Amino acid sequence: MIVVRDIFRLKFGKAKDALEILKKMKPLIERSGVKGMRVLTDLTGASYTLVLEVQQENLKSFEETLGMAFADKEWQELYKQFVPLVESGERQIFTLREI
Repeated sequence: MIVVRDIFRLKFGKAKDALEILKKMKPLIERSGVKGMRVLTDLTGASYTLVLEVQQENLKSFEETLGMAFADKEWQELYKQFVPLVESGERQIFTLREI
């Protein structure tokens, strides 16, 4: 199992708008089979940081999910609304270890 974190640095004052778009995206993301979706916002550190965290079986399933998302017209429209709210972003991928 892997954990994927997309970390977005939002433009000043755009967190509420970004969260509204993610709320609309959530059913589309879950429909593609993604597990454990979480949205995190900053309390300390860089202001207007938003993290979208999901779990996937492996990198192959993650790539397949991305492909399905980019092919979905509804997702594409929401993504177009989200992108202008973002100053920068990065992706982190971790292996989930059970101990």
